[in-house]
This record gives sequence, structure tokens and C-alpha cells, in this order.
Amino acid sequence: MSLRELDLKQEPSCSSGSLSNYLAKDHPDETKWADCVHCGMCLESCPTYEITGQEQHSPRGRVHLIKSVAEGRLNVNEFFADPVFACLDCRACTTACPADVDVGGLIEEARGQVRQAMPLTGWQGAVSNMFLKGIFPKQNRLNTLGSMLKFYQKSGVQSVVRKTKLINIMPKHLVEMEAIMPEIKEPVRKRYKNEKVIKAKGESKREVALLTGCIMDVMFSDINEATINVLTRNGNDVVIPQNQTCCGALHVHAGDRDTGRMLAKQNMDAFRDAEKVVVNAAGCGCMMKEYAELFHDDPEMREEAEKFAEKVEDISKHLHDTGYEKPKAELKTRITYHDACHLAHGQNIRQEPRNILLDIPGVEMVHMPNSDRCCGSAGIYNITNPEMAGAVLESKMENVPDDVEMISMGNPGCMLQMAMGVEKYGRSQKIVHTVQLLDWAYQKEDGKGEN
Repeated sequence: MSLRELDLKQEPSCSSGSLSNYLAKDHPDETKWADCVHCGMCLESCPTYEITGQEQHSPRGRVHLIKSVAEGRLNVNEFFADPVFACLDCRACTTACPADVDVGGLIEEARGQVRQAMPLTGWQGAVSNMFLKGIFPKQNRLNTLGSMLKFYQKSGVQSVVRKTKLINIMPKHLVEMEAIMPEIKEPVRKRYKNEKVIKAKGESKREVALLTGCIMDVMFSDINEATINVLTRNGNDVVIPQNQTCCGALHVHAGDRDTGRMLAKQNMDAFRDAEKVVVNAAGCGCMMKEYAELFHDDPEMREEAEKFAEKVEDISKHLHDTGYEKPKAELKTRITYHDACHLAHGQNIRQEPRNILLDIPGVEMVHMPNSDRCCGSAGIYNITNPEMAGAVLESKMENVPDDVEMISMGNPGCMLQMAMGVEKYGRSQKIVHTVQLLDWAYQKEDGKGEN
């Protein structure tokens, strides 16, 4: 469908007075689309356009729609909402764009407008509110959820559910997710709740604060533990603020920008005294660096958020920039690396994690074609848009080399999605976080690890 055809399909404006059909609160920033000339350089970078071939599912098509609502030529309706929410928000289009048009920022602002004008109702609204407002921002409830999942795994219930095929009452994509659910362990925040500072091993060079995250600490607390081990091994005293909360990325992706702002304010307060905030989840780090976007109508809060963003740093970049001890023990494995979208496109961090892997003796790196192509996780996209996420994952798995033992990456959502790909397509690769490999090498050097 061409841009001209998009115009022909648009409904006439029913607004009066103001030209724009956006609500007054938190509307998309026109400076973000001003430099888009619809050149098409973004098309090949877009997974949804690659799969559908439809203009409204391309970056320039979405920008055109967002601009059309601002000009009063299109209403905020289902025709507008579908391509806006079908976007993976992977940011690959901005990397490809000669003018650096911030399509991701526009998409998130447009989703906020959709949810103001068309709030979710019925069971969808209930489920959304339960998780986004009732669980993720509440640490005690997250811990309870983790305990329930741990009981499910350890008590034998999981085995019964699988053997009796009772699991099949759930939708197919949720069955696939249950099949690759990692072993649930004690959250790091709970384990270290009585420790003000986790001291560096040896000379203390600096103090950093660690974002433990919501999904990361419930599903992948072993990665948080590995992060602490690596940081303290390299002269970092580690502080874990107990009043920190979910970064808000899932909420902003879902269009709930009010809750996103609430969580952003809580985190900025929790990490106020930190000189550096280290993050091991690409999506969380990117969100925290973009808190200022949530406050574009509030100059005072925007300035505070911009200062906060300067403190936020991915674990791989922090290690790369401050220096780290190169391990001596060999791991002897062939590995390939997947660029998480919000690390490569969102934070422009590509070589740092690769350098860490290459510094581990015995690790042989195998290039993955299109390594920065989205895997289809995209926050909770693989739950809300399972068919498109599955198609994107299939394309991704075609690029994973056959002759590797591990696939490394730096984001928990990607880890779950790629694990589903390995399971679904009969592969045998182990999914690992980059910092885990460095920690395993240190442990083996110390005679503690088997890897």
C-alpha cells in the first residue's frame, strides 16, 4: 500500500477547533517527524515491513500516519492503532535513517495517545492492569509471583501438568514460553536486602548502584548474581537500593505513560545518590536513558531525567570503559552473539560485549548474519502479537549459525525468545548472558566452576 493509498483510506476529521486530532496531553513531538522525507532507507531494516510488505507496517508509513493525525486528516482509531501497536519498537529504522528520525519515540508517544482515546476494556484491560499496575511495580507481589513459579517447578506440579497435557489448555505461544521457563531462584534484592554495600574483592576503586529489574530478578536472578560477582571482582563496591522499582519500559511500550512516569520518578529518587547506575538488561537501560522523553511537557523533570540518564550504563560498557581483569581460565566453546535491539540500536553498544567475549580464553566467536535484527521479543510483544513475533523469530533463527554451542546476548526478553527459537526449531544451543560467561571464566580460574 502506498502513502497515497494511506491518505485515501483515512477517515475525515471530526475534530473542531484544533487542527490536531490528538488529545492535548502528551501528544507526539512534531520535531521527531520533521526530518522524515519518506526516502525509504528504513524499509529494509523493518521486520514487520519485511514480513507484510504493507506500507502502514513500515517506519515511514507509521510516521506518515502519526503526522496525519497531528494534521487532522486521520482520527485515533483502529486503523491508526493497529500499525502503531504492530511495531516492534526495535529502533533499527533510526539506525538506518540518514536523518536519525526517532521513530521509536514517536511510536511510544502515539501509543500513549491510543490508550488515552481507546483504553483497553474487558479481560484485556483486566489482565493489563493486573500485571502492569498490580504486579510489576510492586516488589512484594513480584517476589510472591516468583515463589509461586518456584513452587510450580519444584513441587512436581509442572511435571504433572506437562505429562497430563493439561498445559495445552493455554494458548500455543504461552505453552511454548512455559517450556523454556528458566529455573526460578531467590531474587538478588531479597538475598542482599540487609547488606548496605557489597564490597569489592580486593581494592575498592569505585561504588556503583545496580538495577536488579523486575523480570530479571524473578526469572534470571543468577544473571544478577553473576553481575555482582563480576563487578566486585573488578573493584566495584555494589549498592542495591531497596526502593528501586520496575524501569517502566513495559508500561511505556503498552501506552501507559502515566505509570511509566510514576516509576521513572521512583527510580530517579532511589538512585539519586549513585554516581553510576549499572544495568544488565538492554531494554531497561534504554528506557532509563530515555526518561526525559516522558517529561517533555515538564521542563524541570525533563532536566532532572537528562542528568539521571548520564549515570545509567550497561554492564558491558561499564566494564569496557573502566577496565576489567581478563580471565585466565579457558571455557573452550564456540559462540555467536545476538545484538539486543535496545543495546545496539537504542544505546549504540555493539563492540563492547563482543570484546568481553573475545577476551575469554578458549571462546571462539562465530559471526551471526543480521545479528542486530530483532528476535521478536520486544518487551511483551511475543505475548500480545504472537503470530508476528513468531514470524520474526523464524527469520532470526535462520541466521543463527548451526555450528555453535551458545548464543550470547544482553537482554532477558531476548533470552526467553531465543530459547523458544532453539526449542521450536530443534536446535541445541545454550542461551547465555554475556556477563555470565565472564563470571564462569572467573569461577573456573578460582577452581569453583565447571563451565
